[in-house]
Amino acid sequence: MLNVLFSAQPARWAEYEAPLNAAFATTGLDVDLSCDHAPDQTDYIVFAPNGPVRDFSPYTRTKAIMSLWAGVETVVDNHTLTQPLCRMVDDSLTSGMVEWVVGHTMRHHLGIDAHIHGQDGIWRDTVYPPVAAQRRVTILGIGALGAACGRALHALGFPVTGWSRSTKSIPNIRCLHGDDGLQEALTGAEIVILLLPQTPQTNTILNAQTLDLLTKGAFIINPGRGPLLDDDALLAALARGQIAHATLDVFRVEPLPKDHPFWAHPQITVTPHIASTTRPETAANVIAENISRGERGERFLHLVDRSSGY
Repeated sequence: MLNVLFSAQPARWAEYEAPLNAAFATTGLDVDLSCDHAPDQTDYIVFAPNGPVRDFSPYTRTKAIMSLWAGVETVVDNHTLTQPLCRMVDDSLTSGMVEWVVGHTMRHHLGIDAHIHGQDGIWRDTVYPPVAAQRRVTILGIGALGAACGRALHALGFPVTGWSRSTKSIPNIRCLHGDDGLQEALTGAEIVILLLPQTPQTNTILNAQTLDLLTKGAFIINPGRGPLLDDDALLAALARGQIAHATLDVFRVEPLPKDHPFWAHPQITVTPHIASTTRPETAANVIAENISRGERGERFLHLVDRSSGY
């Protein structure tokens, strides 16, 4: 029997206990799932960075850490974590992100806000959006989530450019990389979507200089990580009309403080880190399959590269 420790916020236990046990049974694993296995008796940890386990050094028997989150920036530099760390890659998480990104891209592309908030009795039938083929979209970060969003936007007719730190090749997406590629990807972009991991190299990747590369009146959509964006530079770019609107789901401090200027800004939409989330029913299957692979001696899926930070 395998001892699997569940280390997350207490409220998550009620959501995950049944789906995880069902997934383990379906996969043929004999598992004792608990919130209180002793460290030296724990084979695997189902882990959330805001859960109780912070020091991994006592977990000498543990074969791998199965994160419930896609992002691992808060744990990847933990010096006590020497076990393999697997991030969450799940079809439902991907679908949720695609739906959120496509929804807000279309909202800005079609100018829907003007109709929702501008019903002033004036019939402006000469104001209409371009077709998607005339709206250049750039996605910074074309891993699993970024590539899925790019494919969905391409299917709607948008010309999509994707940028990553390393070379990528994705059908129907113009893929660029490196410093020169970043400048090319941003120059003339009209909608920029941030889906990069948070690393020292990606911190404030959108700043005063890079925001000025965009087409005047561009839109920013950030469901990635708050520190990817220089908050003060964004506010300045909005004030001078370089950026028309920013839709932000992630922030440097969460929950976003009530007195933060983003809340009341007419050109900023705040959503409370809901672009996508891990769904217990499908995430449980990912975890069970990965533990099964480990027990068969196979390579774990979605292993984190400690040197790159994701």
